[in-house]
Amino acid sequence: MTTVPECHTNNEERKSHHPEHVKKNLVTRLNRIEGQIRGIKGMVEKDVYCDDIITQLSATQSALNSVAKVLFEGHLKGCVKDRLQNGDEEILDELVVTIQKLMKK
Repeated sequence: MTTVPECHTNNEERKSHHPEHVKKNLVTRLNRIEGQIRGIKGMVEKDVYCDDIITQLSATQSALNSVAKVLFEGHLKGCVKDRLQNGDEEILDELVVTIQKLMKK
């Protein structure tokens, strides 16, 4: 059973409340990515061979894409579903923009 975030929207503030285990997973992934970025910076400072740096950049981009996939799945199964069930079809326009952002990669 997949646990999805509970979403709250009003005119002033939009929030998603992810279950604690999902939030912990995302934070762990982001901490790892942060470490990868620091490592890449160090590689540049040490004049490491370009191809090796590019390989690390590619791995980091893949890790960021994985975080985006987790968030997007939760958004679809939680926020989007809830808002559609409540008759809020504006979420579809927002979803199109979100998908376009993801496809730029």
